[in-house]
Amino acid sequence: MAMIRTRFASNLLPGLLLGLLLVVAPSCARDVRPASTPTPQLSAQTPPGNAVASAHALATEAGLQVMREGGNAFDAAIATSAVLSVVEPISSGLGGGGFFLLHDARTGRDVFIDARETAPASASSDNYLSADGGFDRDRAENGPWSAGIPGLPAAFVHIADTYGQLPLAQSLAPAIRIAEHGFPVYARFARGYQSRRAVMERYPGTRAVFLANGRAPEEGDLFRQPDLARTLRLLAEHGFDGFYRGDVADRLVAGVAAEGGRWQPEDLAGYRVVEREPIRLRYHGWDVVTAPPPSSGGIAIAQMLQILEPWDLPALEDAARTHLVVESMRRAFRDRTFYLGDPDFVQVPQRLLTSRDYAAGLRATINPAKATPSDLLSGDPTPLEDEETTHFSIVDAAGNRAAVTQTVNLLFGSGLVAPGTGVLLNNEMDDFALQPGVPNAFGVMGFDANAPRPGKRPLSSMTPTFLVSDDRVAVLGTPGGSRIITMVLLGILGYDAGLDAQAVAALPRYHHQWMPDTISAESDAFSPQTAAQLRALGHVVDLPGETAAGGRGSSHVWGNLQTVLWNRADGTLSGGSDPRNPVGEAKVEPAVDTGPAP
Repeated sequence: MAMIRTRFASNLLPGLLLGLLLVVAPSCARDVRPASTPTPQLSAQTPPGNAVASAHALATEAGLQVMREGGNAFDAAIATSAVLSVVEPISSGLGGGGFFLLHDARTGRDVFIDARETAPASASSDNYLSADGGFDRDRAENGPWSAGIPGLPAAFVHIADTYGQLPLAQSLAPAIRIAEHGFPVYARFARGYQSRRAVMERYPGTRAVFLANGRAPEEGDLFRQPDLARTLRLLAEHGFDGFYRGDVADRLVAGVAAEGGRWQPEDLAGYRVVEREPIRLRYHGWDVVTAPPPSSGGIAIAQMLQILEPWDLPALEDAARTHLVVESMRRAFRDRTFYLGDPDFVQVPQRLLTSRDYAAGLRATINPAKATPSDLLSGDPTPLEDEETTHFSIVDAAGNRAAVTQTVNLLFGSGLVAPGTGVLLNNEMDDFALQPGVPNAFGVMGFDANAPRPGKRPLSSMTPTFLVSDDRVAVLGTPGGSRIITMVLLGILGYDAGLDAQAVAALPRYHHQWMPDTISAESDAFSPQTAAQLRALGHVVDLPGETAAGGRGSSHVWGNLQTVLWNRADGTLSGGSDPRNPVGEAKVEPAVDTGPAP
């Protein structure tokens, strides 16, 4: 068994062109392969085993375990996701949602499973007004009004019924066992709880779970969740009805009501996952398959890659390359602000925004020798996503693959556990533009396309992605808020430059999101010389320990990228787990012959 385990001891022309491009570009839809077209078939060669890269070793092991038992990558995705829902309440859980990008090797079909949370029937911007008519930030981020209807349990049921080879109960068994018997609290869990403690301890249901030992969780404690184990069992036994109807649903509705919120049984019973066609494009010999709306990531990735395609980026000096990449980020994030939302509620100009002609027009507005001030790219300010999210990547021995990103939004979501369920509810309502032009928790703004409506899904940055070339297949994704999109971009560029999976997971990171007009970066992303050259070009560079005008100051590190690479040229399978996360694991092992599938 091969195993990889990683640890980390000037003028107005741009604005005018953007306006013109929206008028002239519609004919460009031909440049993006129709969404229903399968990824080109690979040769008969299959991977030499199974691989899982996730943010926690227990989740990685769960995915591999169900494949040893005869499951495929899709069963493994359920198992991995469910265990992450148990061991990473800081990042995701049954009370949240996610996106599952799946590839069926037998048919060559890619499908995007949208299990994003939805707004309850009570959703209205008026719910977030304070007594004086201002915006109630606390209500938007904490407690019952911040929570959307969860989607992750419905995804498990749908994937098991439609794509899996094992019964749902078998794929959920590792998560049930770990919830019941417990797991050791790790440092990020303990730190995260302390940072959200004041909110978490408002609610009796949360106190019953997280203060079960009479004190806050500490690193090394065994953390048990018997109520969550019971909820998982009901889901395993009764499928959709085990969570969205009956006892669990009643407890969820009652738990929200007890804290002053308004969910109805119909909000839960009416939840449905949605199968969507992924976004596809070509970049330097790669077929890129990525997330469609309500993710904003895929459209942004398509725009940025097609803007950058004519340049030989690896051949450029660091400052020149970074300048061009940042300018592509700036333009994609500007469009994200105004045009993207839930496609079931708003008309998203996807064909236009992902067309090569539109990208060429954006490219023409870039000055290679000078930064474009963001306020010259016509517009008013943008929406965002959470920083506490999780991602995993899977490839099985048949060539099936899964890229999955899931979340509860902020650290520990809303902080509210519905009593008797063990389910920590998300605070995804803050991902809507709850008040036009009012920043969300991450200092970004949105407008009508992302306004809350009953049943609507908030805009997301989660961007699970496949890369397919003649000799390599990669699966990747990451948490990181709006930075998810730019981290995935840098990962794609890393693979295109020939890096291996672990090197891609470890790449230094930088980010620009149009507003604020700032490059944020990790501490090792730029040399002092490169940072000085970028500033000379007119960029504001926000480095750890500094606070740029309008910025929050960069984090030392960010993200938690998990990736798997199948190199068809040499017949190897490898994984990369972000070295910034000491409990993550990428693991590869030979497939076990379990006989005919059940």
